[in-house]
Amino acid sequence: MTTQTTTHAARMKNPAMVLPDAMKGIQTIFQATHQGGVPQRIMELVHLRASQINGCSACVFGGVAGAKKAGETDERLHAVAAWREAPFFSEEERAALALTEAATRIADRSGQAVPDDVWDAAADHFTEEQLSAIILMIGLTNFFNRINTTIQEPAGATWS
Repeated sequence: MTTQTTTHAARMKNPAMVLPDAMKGIQTIFQATHQGGVPQRIMELVHLRASQINGCSACVFGGVAGAKKAGETDERLHAVAAWREAPFFSEEERAALALTEAATRIADRSGQAVPDDVWDAAADHFTEEQLSAIILMIGLTNFFNRINTTIQEPAGATWS
C-alpha cells in the first residue's frame, strides 16, 4: 500500500500576521493564560481537545507538539478524543476537558451552553484565576481554529 501525501498552501497568510497589531493583542492574551497557575499539561490538553472538535489540523498538529513538549505521553495524547472512556486522566483534567467541550460546542445546546454540572465540576478543581486562564485558552484556541480552518492552514505550517 502506498501512502500519498498531498501538500497545499494556505489560502492566504494568517490574518494576525497580515495585521501586526492583531498579533500584539493575541500575544498579550496568550501570555495572560500562563498567569493563572494551571499546569501546562492541562492547558495543552484544553488546546488539543478544542482543536480536535473544530477539525483544525494545524492546531491539532501544534497541540500534540506542545503537549509532548510539556511532558505528555503518546498513550494519553492518543486518548484525548475519547477522554471520557479512557482511564488516563485525573478528575481535574476531566473537568477541564468537559469545560472545553461545552464552551467549544456552544451551539449544540439550547439554553445553557455550559451546563451547571460542567461548570461546578470545573469550579471544584480550579480557582477563579485558573478558571480564567482555562476559559481564555478555550476562547483563544477557538479563535485560532476558526482562522486556520477558514484560510486552510495546513498541519505543520509555520507562520512567516
